[in-house]
Amino acid sequence: MKPKTESQKSSHLSSAVSSPVSERVVVEVVAYRPDWQADFDQEQALITEQLSSHNVAGIHHIGSTSVPGLWAKPLIDVLLEVHSLALLDQETERLVRLGYEAMGEFGIPERRFFRKGSATQRTHHLHAFLAGSPQVKRHLAFRDYLRAFPEIRDEYAAVKREGARLCQNEMARYIAHKNDFILHHEAQALCWQAAEPEKGDMP
Repeated sequence: MKPKTESQKSSHLSSAVSSPVSERVVVEVVAYRPDWQADFDQEQALITEQLSSHNVAGIHHIGSTSVPGLWAKPLIDVLLEVHSLALLDQETERLVRLGYEAMGEFGIPERRFFRKGSATQRTHHLHAFLAGSPQVKRHLAFRDYLRAFPEIRDEYAAVKREGARLCQNEMARYIAHKNDFILHHEAQALCWQAAEPEKGDMP
């Protein structure tokens, strides 16, 4: 059943909106590709090999490429849950060897952000947070919500396509175009998740 309307917006900005986004990139939104899951699986294996296993609490596929049927920028978003950000900081060079650029918090407190790919075409974003943090819960709730409600997924796809068409390859404009939708539906997703029984760990 579709969740009830929640009038209050989320008190925080989405991760994309609250990050520095001044660079000009190719903003391309394409139809869902089933091989995105395999791309994530491969990246997950590489990250797992590099980091201390006792510090990694979970690695999840998030973002639009994690939602079957959703149009997306062809960029894999990875959510890394760790027990210690300090230990992750000590192992930053291991991720650099995989091709990542370390960006620090990049606009969000208690995050470690890494990106891979050229300046004009990113291929991967890695978002690291402490295990179980509100940011982790928010990302996973929004993903699972879009998976559960195809009509909302399709509405989001239309917003993304329009944003890509209008933004003239300016990422800040693209993100701003999506912001109201994301803030509203992130709040909906958290309410929906709180009302749902435990679904277990999802990839």
